Amino acid sequence: MNPTAAPLPYLVFDFDSTFTQVEGLDELADIALQGHPDQAAVVAQIRALTDQGMAGEIGFQESLAKRLALLGATEKHLAPLVARLRTKVSESIRRNGDFFRRFADRIYVVSSGFREFIEPVVAEFGITADHVLANTFTFDAAGRITGCDPQNVLSRDGGKIRQLVLLDLDGPVYVLGDGYTDYQIREAGLAHRFYAYTENVARPTVVARADEVLPSFDEFLYQLKLPMTLSYPKNRIKVLLLENPDARAQELFSAEGYQVETVPGGLDEEELIQRIEGVSILGIRSKTQVTKRVLDAANRLISIGAFCIGTNQINLDAAMERGVAVFNAPFSNTRSVVELALGEIIVLARLIPEKNARMHRGEWDKSAQGSFEIRGKTLGIVGYGNIGAQLSVVAEAVGMKVVYFDIAEKLQLGNAVKCRTLEELLTQADVVTLHIDGRPENERFIGEQEFALMKPGALFLNNARGHVVDVPALAAALRSGHLGGAAVDVFPYEPKTNHESFENELRGLPNVLLTPHIGGSTAEAQRNIAEFVPERIIQYVNTGNTQQSVNFPNIQLPVQQAHRLIHIHANVPGVLARINNVLAAHHVNILGQYLKTNELIGYVITDINQEYDQEVIQALREVEHTIKFRVLY
Repeated sequence: MNPTAAPLPYLVFDFDSTFTQVEGLDELADIALQGHPDQAAVVAQIRALTDQGMAGEIGFQESLAKRLALLGATEKHLAPLVARLRTKVSESIRRNGDFFRRFADRIYVVSSGFREFIEPVVAEFGITADHVLANTFTFDAAGRITGCDPQNVLSRDGGKIRQLVLLDLDGPVYVLGDGYTDYQIREAGLAHRFYAYTENVARPTVVARADEVLPSFDEFLYQLKLPMTLSYPKNRIKVLLLENPDARAQELFSAEGYQVETVPGGLDEEELIQRIEGVSILGIRSKTQVTKRVLDAANRLISIGAFCIGTNQINLDAAMERGVAVFNAPFSNTRSVVELALGEIIVLARLIPEKNARMHRGEWDKSAQGSFEIRGKTLGIVGYGNIGAQLSVVAEAVGMKVVYFDIAEKLQLGNAVKCRTLEELLTQADVVTLHIDGRPENERFIGEQEFALMKPGALFLNNARGHVVDVPALAAALRSGHLGGAAVDVFPYEPKTNHESFENELRGLPNVLLTPHIGGSTAEAQRNIAEFVPERIIQYVNTGNTQQSVNFPNIQLPVQQAHRLIHIHANVPGVLARINNVLAAHHVNILGQYLKTNELIGYVITDINQEYDQEVIQALREVEHTIKFRVLY
């Protein structure tokens, strides 16, 4: 705080489920009842009584007496309880430990819990014994806990109110807690504000009465402009996840402290424009189109996560020009797509789509005509990237010959042979499979002319992008009998939800496998994607690391040792010089600086000493050609 600023209000903290993530008596019961045949039932009973008392459903005194009667704890259980509670301090409070140590004289812990386990836990944060107001246990001669000191005002209903009266604090009082008894301090007129602390538990009856709701202590510090460890409260970072990525994605973002909203299907442009305001992180799969208009409406967007391989559904240049980093999952579903392709080749080679349909109609057609083994046949792979190269290895393992075509120079694996042209590949392959990206110039990459070049009876697979194939031309080649079969997993237009009808020229054709864009839809692939993409985005938000971004200059940053300034700007001459001139003018000590550019933007990361004039931040925001600027503590 500024020395000339008004003094910090007195902060009155609850302990259980506020300072710590858990209730002390619940944890004590869990320790004391280890090995007891009814441990689970008794602990559950104690936790239910805790919740009833905290929600104001029964009197605190009644709740406390009933819990203590069930405990069966002794003095020897207190040391392991303290050890456990030290590991259960709320994450945002632990993160801001320096704040507590700096302002310990303005902080009180007022709890209906017990001094024996509260005092040693909060002492690590600089809070002295005289600022801890709590109950104390009573013991019998054998050291068994028999109850609490009845003379202590906190052992009775309304105890916290009475305790605040006795404290008689001279100045504004803010109460932070999760329970009804914490709110009662405000209700009695002894606190100027009550903050419902919901980082660990949210009690509806308490939240409804709060002046403010605090998902974390970072939010409290941010609102009051007090010193904090983070540069921005994580609970203010809003994530919008579309198209049902694996639940692991939501888990990771939520565990980081972000607000997460999910929408089951895709959204069209207008719908997304309506939803994107205030969103910091957008997660999509392949259906949702992130256009320039969407990006124009995104007033807080930091990053986009594509929970798939492709990113052609995102206007990458427009995102880059707005300082929005895009991440995808280029490897996570490779094996799943490869296995689908191999299965499709075998199924088509044996005419399974036709024979299966006939069997379901009651027709027995046992015939080898038109069926063949894939061993010894030539597989032509168009696009020799991650998927194409791995399919090459797997196909060779089952006895296929492999040829491939790619516009980029790629190292062939195994005995695969590179074709100089697409035409060369098409004329010699028994099976042609597409694994190219969705860039605009690849639209209708395979059409009537290419199908005509393929061998009579050849098989065709598209597990790449829907628009890279002229679908009417493929349907015509199948109807004429020129092609022996096809498997298609991607389409120029795909339904946004599972309730929308699928319409396509390929429906009803014999020996054609149609699948609803499930190339990467295996439990393993979706789990991998749902971990990979959030991890990249969280790392970018927390550290500025852009490694594996598809549209930003890639920088692998060292561990942050001080405050980190992240400056994204248009790639024009002189911006770095202007940044450094601002730093020099404000006498800022630079500890490390990293710069990388691409054709559109420059990305500068500067680590600086923590002591600096706050005016430097505004000056850096005002540097000409600045797109986005962030500070990381």
